[in-house]
Amino acid sequence: MNTTIEMMPSYVQEKWWVPEGSGGTEALDASTGEVLGRVSTEGLDLSAAVHYGRTTGQAELGKLTLHQRALKLRELATYLNGRREELYEISARTGATRGDSMVDIDGGIGVLFTYSSKGRRELPNSNVIVDGPLEVLSKDGSFAGEHIYTRIPGVAVQINAFNFPVWGMLEKFAPAFIAGVPTVVKPATPSMELAVAGVRMMVESGILPPGSLQLLSGPARSILDALDYRDMVSFTGSASTANLLRAHPNVAAGGVRFNAETDSLNAAILGPDAVPGTPEFDAFIRSVVTEMTVKAGQKCTAVRRAIVPEQLKPAVIEAIGARLAGRVVVGDPRTEGVTMGALASLDQLSSVRAAVDTMLHSGGTLAWGTLDAPDVGSAGGGAFMSPVLLDWADPDSPAVHTLEAFGPVCGVLGFSMHDGGASEAVRLAALGAGSLVATVCTNDPDFARSVVTGIAGHHGRVLMLNREDARSSTGHGSPVPHLVHGGPGRAGGGEELGGIRSVMHHMQRTAIQGSPNMLTAVTGVWHAGADRVVAGDPEYGGMEGAVHPFRKSLAELRIGDAFASGLRQVTLADITAFAQSTGDTFYAHTDPVAAQKNPFFPGIVAHGYLLVSWAAGLFVEPAPGPVLANYGLENLRFLTPVAPGDSIRVTLTAKQISPRVTDDYGEVCWDTVLHNQNGDIVASYDVLTLVEKENTLYP
Repeated sequence: MNTTIEMMPSYVQEKWWVPEGSGGTEALDASTGEVLGRVSTEGLDLSAAVHYGRTTGQAELGKLTLHQRALKLRELATYLNGRREELYEISARTGATRGDSMVDIDGGIGVLFTYSSKGRRELPNSNVIVDGPLEVLSKDGSFAGEHIYTRIPGVAVQINAFNFPVWGMLEKFAPAFIAGVPTVVKPATPSMELAVAGVRMMVESGILPPGSLQLLSGPARSILDALDYRDMVSFTGSASTANLLRAHPNVAAGGVRFNAETDSLNAAILGPDAVPGTPEFDAFIRSVVTEMTVKAGQKCTAVRRAIVPEQLKPAVIEAIGARLAGRVVVGDPRTEGVTMGALASLDQLSSVRAAVDTMLHSGGTLAWGTLDAPDVGSAGGGAFMSPVLLDWADPDSPAVHTLEAFGPVCGVLGFSMHDGGASEAVRLAALGAGSLVATVCTNDPDFARSVVTGIAGHHGRVLMLNREDARSSTGHGSPVPHLVHGGPGRAGGGEELGGIRSVMHHMQRTAIQGSPNMLTAVTGVWHAGADRVVAGDPEYGGMEGAVHPFRKSLAELRIGDAFASGLRQVTLADITAFAQSTGDTFYAHTDPVAAQKNPFFPGIVAHGYLLVSWAAGLFVEPAPGPVLANYGLENLRFLTPVAPGDSIRVTLTAKQISPRVTDDYGEVCWDTVLHNQNGDIVASYDVLTLVEKENTLYP
């Protein structure tokens, strides 16, 4: 036992801070009751921490581009990956088994890797993100508008729950960091030790810029007094606490952005086709038991309501009970053979037992498990609880749809098969008044479609589980960084994760208006009508003898560097040869009578892909040089048909330049426009190339 109870430190303004005195709240080992430390922020200047984030944090993060910040996330993930065992050891003191710890620790590290990859793949290597197409606002094109995203100028305060101290922190930190917004973390007391250890490792890595991460180890509700419209709060926890925070004047009237993920009475719905012996029935039972026992059921995404056809209720209850009996061993997670650890604290245990007791007095009956303390051998004083399965004879009982026992507790409800059962299943699921996630377990496409479309408006995520994805599915209770995590109503009404969508939560969308040159200057993306330096055919604005942009490395290339070709005439023989060589003998290219009847064509016309191929021949500089490869084509539109005897020319303009942080090359997006001999636009698209940063391979 500890003889000296230490205070858990906060990390603010690049320093570890410990309060004076011996007050504060005790953090206990969930299995033994041993005091691990005390937490307090008494005497800590929270306003100074916010100011430091807004000033130093914003300035240091602003020195990096989106790609550079994303790359640092990969470095950080690699570093933490090498220190997982240290985190596992501490995690066991929260009552988590090794499997629970993997979900939390490995899952959190995986979020960093995912956001690093998506950030570099899907975002520009800059600090301005263009949102949507240009809106031309004047007849001559001299005035236009569009939307951009830039980072909010404040801090992102995350107030986290006790159940996932690593994953919960990193899934909020990653998108904020990529966006360039400093984070202030406030973990929950029961698992504070693990959160502090994670932050300490992140600091020790030396990877993070100053001010990008601060930690408050103790009560921090007053931090809202220091926030304003520049800042954002991401909250995970109870709906009652979320409502108190929402009522704060700086949130309610001061413009603080508030994102909440709260209570959720998630449902797993079994289709009528999923009878015992089917893969769907087995997958359903596995899923419910997993969600009851992982993290001792202390997950916001756990299954609280198993909604099944009334005639299958006895079989479902029997199967869940048998699987619990055969697989669940409750005890100290450091003891060999234990499969379910303790709840996070004795207070949490008391709360869950009280909720179950209320349910038993409100129509639920004990179908499996007990409220008596389980026999855990020598592990005394811990917050241990048996899994509890409740049978609800009345599926409309208010308690099952309003009361969440945040532990290893699930209720089984039956739905009638009126009109196939789908409408009744939807009705019962919706009584949860908004949930994070639901599972629909069926191999019947019609039932799946009816239920999913019926419950989608009440849920943030829906898993469709059947024999095809039962093995590959990440599971009902596992949010993934690619998809949103959140939900309407009781679930908080907010969203987290969701890939780049979550990055955008930390950014402001702004409409900007101006001339093409000014829009280009702000966004770093060339706009039609902005200045260009055009090499090529003088007849079409090119400068004869000027350097072709394909001869320029990224060090030399500038936005607006362009090439204009001369005309190339299209003949019927060209069209016929292309049709024969490609096999594309669509009548518009081969049958003059049929083509003339087509309302879109004047008769036989050239293939669109013939024109695109010719365009490449018109703009490509064939000699070896800094352009290494063409890796794609985007936004292709064919606007004016080209008949035999017409001619085409191409104008190619460097639209966007994105050097890669880790490579000797980068991407260049080229605005490409084909005109005919009359100046009409034939086609428009973007050509994507890989270009050397320096012209070294073919100088």
